[in-house]
Amino acid sequence: MENNSSVLVTGGSGFLAGYVAAELLRRGHHVRVSVRNLARADAVRARIGRLAEAATLDVAEADLLNDRGWAAAADGMDYVVHTASPMPIGEFRNQDVVRPAREGTRRVLTAARDAGVRRVVLTSSTAAAMPADRDAPADESVWTDLPDRPEYVYPRAKTLAERDAWDLVRGWPDGPELATVLPANIQGPAVDDDYAPSIALIRMMLTGRLPLLPRLGYSIVDVRDLAVLHADALTDPAAAGQRFIAAGEFLWFSEIAAVLRAGLGGAARRVPRHAMPNWLVHAGALVNAEMRQMRPSLDRRSNLIATHAERVLGWRTRPAAESILDAGRSLITLGLV
Repeated sequence: MENNSSVLVTGGSGFLAGYVAAELLRRGHHVRVSVRNLARADAVRARIGRLAEAATLDVAEADLLNDRGWAAAADGMDYVVHTASPMPIGEFRNQDVVRPAREGTRRVLTAARDAGVRRVVLTSSTAAAMPADRDAPADESVWTDLPDRPEYVYPRAKTLAERDAWDLVRGWPDGPELATVLPANIQGPAVDDDYAPSIALIRMMLTGRLPLLPRLGYSIVDVRDLAVLHADALTDPAAAGQRFIAAGEFLWFSEIAAVLRAGLGGAARRVPRHAMPNWLVHAGALVNAEMRQMRPSLDRRSNLIATHAERVLGWRTRPAAESILDAGRSLITLGLV
């Protein structure tokens, strides 16, 4: 990919999209980001401008649930990075999450095809690569197959949207090419107060809003490294037609809390130390949607195999502790804790 290529990044107001756009700008590309409402254009430019020189950044209006705007957004683009996707907090109905994920993916890919885009990199999720035996290793050959229940709406949305993308491009012999990136829990520095839902856990720990630690954990990927992976997946011929799991170390909530206490000193004085009994999660799930979503993952350690990205693209993410501490420090600097 030439350094002056044009790239559309969807979901431009999002945490990951901002880092991806900044990485592409630093590499010398012309970048256009899509937002649902142009009223956010100045705020998006300001956010990305904190990460890279963004004077040449374009902003286009396009909504995942509306055909209008996508043809114009993709016009003249060589590549597309599709990061836009709903991220539910609490319990949502299928139509709140699955519909925009699937319809949005179809709209973006169709616009990319019609505009003659060479390659699309789609942000999926490790939630789309969960084995039936949740304790088994998971690599890019694994696809999630979950029942249609409220606590599984997000993984179903990511899985169905990614499957749709592969089905579409297989039917288009003239392109575009497709690569998908499946991130684990994204950590790293917040840019402003509109941070990723995954960083909300760090804020809850630092503010004392999470008084006890449920027996939950995540594999972690740094947002800065994830942006590099998206940019590399656009560039490398070997990435075409590939899925890439983007994940590093697995840490239990108790280990994340320990990292914060060890690295942030007095700023971590409210970070919890005691475990939340599983029975309390199960009881709370009867009346609380967020606890209901916790239940399937209690006591489960994910075993994600992320060596494919290293083998094909030479990519690795940094140590999880660095990402967690940088997230915590950014929240402190921004006055959010």
